Amino acid sequence: MAFYELRQYRILPGKMDDWIAFMEEVIIPFQVSKGMIITGSYRDEEDDTAYYWTRRFESEASRKALYEAVYQSDTWKNDIGPKIPSMMDTTGINVTRIVPTPRSVSQ
Repeated sequence: MAFYELRQYRILPGKMDDWIAFMEEVIIPFQVSKGMIITGSYRDEEDDTAYYWTRRFESEASRKALYEAVYQSDTWKNDIGPKIPSMMDTTGINVTRIVPTPRSVSQ
């Protein structure tokens, strides 16, 4: 059964615009190129340090394979990953796995 990850991040004060540009120009295109299905990218309407995004996985096996392809790649380790702490509080990451209900359009 397919499931989603709802990922919630705390962005450093004053860094939201930089973070969104980095997500939309670098992280999301890179992850999509590796096979990730990114279903949404959101900033909080009132809290300028809260950022959310969602990814869809067809199975736990596909999630593991995609994590490996992304996070163990030289590009992630050497180019993308090292830039993240300058924009995001990496200790404040919250990942929640969610499953669509039977009548959800997200099925």
